[in-house]
Amino acid sequence: MPEGDTVFLTGKLLDRALAGKTLVRSEFRHPALATADVSGRQVLGVRTVGKHLFTRFSGGLSLHSHLRMDGSWRMHPVGAKWPMPAHYARVVLRTADMEAVGFRLHDLALLPTEEEAGLVAHLGPDLLDPQWTDEHAGTAAANLTARPDRELGDALLDQRVLAGVGNLYKTEICFLLGVSPWTPVSEVDSARAVALARKLLLTNAWRHEQITTGDSRRGRRTWVYERTRQGCFRCGGAVLVRTQGAAEYQRPAWFCPHCQPGPAPS
Repeated sequence: MPEGDTVFLTGKLLDRALAGKTLVRSEFRHPALATADVSGRQVLGVRTVGKHLFTRFSGGLSLHSHLRMDGSWRMHPVGAKWPMPAHYARVVLRTADMEAVGFRLHDLALLPTEEEAGLVAHLGPDLLDPQWTDEHAGTAAANLTARPDRELGDALLDQRVLAGVGNLYKTEICFLLGVSPWTPVSEVDSARAVALARKLLLTNAWRHEQITTGDSRRGRRTWVYERTRQGCFRCGGAVLVRTQGAAEYQRPAWFCPHCQPGPAPS
């Protein structure tokens, strides 16, 4: 599933392409929206909350979309070749000069703009909220430790705790804290974990590459994430990968046993 910074950047690029323009064509290739049409409406802007996108139209209407595991929005000048086959397209929004196509979007809904809050009310504080305050940080830290015995990696991925962390940042936050992903949250400085999460997402919010080491060169961008071949970026030791989470929520978790002491599956 895309990280929160990926969704944030998608929203900004979508906003840049469409905001302030009138739609000359709209097409929904989604069962629930097959007869919907927003042609003639002006795009007022695009808002992101965690991993949720809201494209707002004149007349008090919003399009909610969620990228899930493989969804994406692609923007290009009208007439340009689509980067994916047409059968993957779920929504097309076209202005006089630009076209935005949502590919492989599983979650799509049109709703009154005033009802947006109801769709994201269950989320924890959005780590990329432009109005972020110390109160948001405190709430996220309290959410993180609400279940003291919960594994840190599992808690970081829970969007009800704090919104925006995906598997890459979960892995790297655990590394930077110096603990394994299976460490109980009661043994971690929750305020530091939240601060790290926000710092990493903010650092990468305006670029396509996700870099946690400060080194932008290929193969040197993460500490342990997907580094089972290269080894730990800090100590050079072996990086192991194990699954974490229950049933459909299972995700791979990379870690360095040397740099990250603590519990781990055998």
